Amino acid sequence: MKKIIFILILVAVIASISYLAFGLDSTETYVTDNKIEENHPAQQTQQTVKLYYYNPELDEDEEGNILCSDQGLVAVDREIPVTQTPIQDTIKLLIRGELTASEVAQGIETEYPLENFALEGANLENGVLTLEFNDPNLSTVGGSCRTGILAFQVIETAKQFEGVESVEFTPEELFQP
Repeated sequence: MKKIIFILILVAVIASISYLAFGLDSTETYVTDNKIEENHPAQQTQQTVKLYYYNPELDEDEEGNILCSDQGLVAVDREIPVTQTPIQDTIKLLIRGELTASEVAQGIETEYPLENFALEGANLENGVLTLEFNDPNLSTVGGSCRTGILAFQVIETAKQFEGVESVEFTPEELFQP
């Protein structure tokens, strides 16, 4: 009888040590097709970012005139994959101009997407983010109200990222009235 109790205690101790040594690791290893794959549940694969679109109802003076200011910007949340280029990924998503039915019902709008308008690159140096766009159709030029709102949307979206203090555009002719 003592031998059985000893064996049970020994098994319990070994099981406890195994659990403590190996069970607290949140990584699970799977073997599929002779390849070892690790699952890291704690590793984040998506991140939430804000896209700034426009609601003209929030940008009116006392008489109902549109002010054409950043007062009308509204942040909407989106999920993007975690990558090495989150600023570029977020700006590219913004200029696709995809609003949900709920957002449209709330009065949120955008003129994005603009035909053939594309982000070509981004460079952050000393707090200044320079965004390089390709605008072969000159889609970002027009009236000062429109161009200002288009630029405000990009600037506010970019400023959510750590280290971005100001935003410049290349070529300089972008967003000109």
